[in-house]
Amino acid sequence: MAGDYEQLLDATIQHLKDLKTRGVNYLAVAPETLAALAKPAAPPTPRTVAPSAIRNPQSPIAAAAAEQTSLLSLPGEITPAPAALLDPAAKSAAFAALRERALACVKCPHLASSRKTVVFGVGNIDAQLMFVGEAPGADEDEQGEPFVGKAGQLLTKIIQATGLQRTDVYIGNILKCRPDTPGQAAGNRKPTPDEMATCIPFLHEQIDLIRPKVIVALGATAVEGLLGKTIGITKLRGTWKTYRGTPLMPTYHPAYLLRNQAMSEKRKVWEDMLQVMEKLGLPISEKQRNYFLKA
Repeated sequence: MAGDYEQLLDATIQHLKDLKTRGVNYLAVAPETLAALAKPAAPPTPRTVAPSAIRNPQSPIAAAAAEQTSLLSLPGEITPAPAALLDPAAKSAAFAALRERALACVKCPHLASSRKTVVFGVGNIDAQLMFVGEAPGADEDEQGEPFVGKAGQLLTKIIQATGLQRTDVYIGNILKCRPDTPGQAAGNRKPTPDEMATCIPFLHEQIDLIRPKVIVALGATAVEGLLGKTIGITKLRGTWKTYRGTPLMPTYHPAYLLRNQAMSEKRKVWEDMLQVMEKLGLPISEKQRNYFLKA
């Protein structure tokens, strides 16, 4: 039950933050809701829940989450029901349409005028595992694919170390245009909160269509954009969070490992990935468990 509680709490907090990004500063709560919240919680009844029940929109857990979201909705606001599963052809068509909308986006004129390409995302749209970074860099802007530079090559190695291939997962960013760097001949800059808030609906639709079993957030900026948490990646990494109902693992960005190649830092990222593998039910060998451990 503790896990259910933590997931529901994270989902509630995320919903409130989503409302805030839309300009909502106050939330009306009915008196009967306040009275219900003031009552002592009943002791939990032990129960066994099949993993499939969490994904089933008709399950009691899904219904409870939907009810909680409804309580947090504004008066007159329509709370969307869990989307029905699409057949492969419909899902592919929806993803293609989403891609076309993203490629044509000019909501951030300063980014649209400076970009070479829109870096939509790449990978398996039926993936169980999804990686989310912050924004494209120069290499990604040139090629139109996320994580293709040196950091991307390291990410590919990390994926392969789990026994998966890059084509097995989905890789995207919060921001789909490279942040402009006026007056700079090279280098990158951190996306602004407004830029991330403007672009993140595309990522939401990607997540809702893919329905990954696990999301890995790469780096502090990605975690900030997803969870709104700015307490530092060193404190957040390795601890499960929940995003849009999906388990989320924050970890270091591969670029950090390129700057700091200490065995201890590589091991931290690998420990996070071991947790991801366990969550996905992937086989883990003794050799994998011992990666980056000193002899």
